[in-house]
Amino acid sequence: MSALARRLGLADAVVIGLGSMIGAGIFAAFTPAAAAAGSGLLVGLALAAAVAWANATSSAQLAAQFPESGGTYVYGRECLGETWGFAAGWAFVVGKTASCAAMALTAATYALGGTARAAPVVGLVVLAGLSWVLIRGIAKTARLARVLLVVTLASLLVTMVVVVVATAEWSSPVTELGESTAYGVVQSAGLLFFAFAGYARIATLGEEVRDPEVTIPRAITRALGIVIVLYAAVALLLLATIGAHGIAASSLPLLASATAADVSWIGAVLRVGATFAAIGALLGLLSGVSRTVLAMARRGDLPRRLALVDPVVRVPVVAQLTVAVAVGALMMLTDLRHAIGVSSFGVLLYYAIANASAWTQAPAYRRWPRWVQAAGVIGCLLLALALPPASVLTGALVVACGLAGRFLVLRQSRP
Repeated sequence: MSALARRLGLADAVVIGLGSMIGAGIFAAFTPAAAAAGSGLLVGLALAAAVAWANATSSAQLAAQFPESGGTYVYGRECLGETWGFAAGWAFVVGKTASCAAMALTAATYALGGTARAAPVVGLVVLAGLSWVLIRGIAKTARLARVLLVVTLASLLVTMVVVVVATAEWSSPVTELGESTAYGVVQSAGLLFFAFAGYARIATLGEEVRDPEVTIPRAITRALGIVIVLYAAVALLLLATIGAHGIAASSLPLLASATAADVSWIGAVLRVGATFAAIGALLGLLSGVSRTVLAMARRGDLPRRLALVDPVVRVPVVAQLTVAVAVGALMMLTDLRHAIGVSSFGVLLYYAIANASAWTQAPAYRRWPRWVQAAGVIGCLLLALALPPASVLTGALVVACGLAGRFLVLRQSRP
């Protein structure tokens, strides 16, 4: 079995995690979350961040013990059994394939200046270009992620500063908080969790990180901490300039905020940053899904051909191209809100299994107390069930089909 090359250091891992999270949340998830929570958006963001932190600590603890590609697919198999591992891996593949489609559509939407019929076509072009980079090697992927992140952060920070300076009248971020419902707030947390789940990219790249026992836990917690602060700042800015109703009504809320501050000219800078952010998130997502597919194929849970690693560039080329084809097909069949919902459902199930796996670890590998993992399991299941019913139904059916297919294959293979 061919192994992947350990070429990523701490800075590379943090950059990949940041790139995966920043594009997902700031430019895509606030609109549906505000539609669900109203002025309770900040409460939903805090709940999503708390669940994400519990999941991140569990993932870091597990990655230090099992430093190989596959993330919770591997952890679940080792700690809970093969069926739980498969369920985690399949839920991740389903959820993150939907995430890839969402990010490709987000990149196209910002590049085109709003919703347009050409968005899926532009998304396919972006998908093809990133897939070409990914099959050339993980080192090139990390360098591109670094460039995309720098452009994203620069344009985002410039836009925020300009809006803050130009805004003459501010609203309270918690105006009419009493109009929010508990269900709406929890649903918004489930949708916003989509934004935080990028740190999984770091764990799934465990076989390509140097000194993974130390690097992965540090990279996960640092990347998530930075992003929580950034998301909170953006959420406060949006609520104070256009309010929850304005966020919910706009597919491009940061552009709407700039318009409200009478600095719509900054929109060109923001569109560049948002497009690069979504591309950066898509880059990390595609690499993470392909590594989980690689791990599942190695163990026979997916076709063995998907485990082939190119001997020159040392990446799973077949798995990478297969994921790209699946993402392209999904982009043509769904819209952004539904893709985010299905993604959140699959990934929340994945992390519920991660927390349960971390619960079983021996004291020698434990970095955080068991109550953190218990809270993570409960939080993940609560947020998953609170998502829009159509997303829950679609996600549950696809995950169930995967489990049923595995059961039939195993039954037929028995003597």
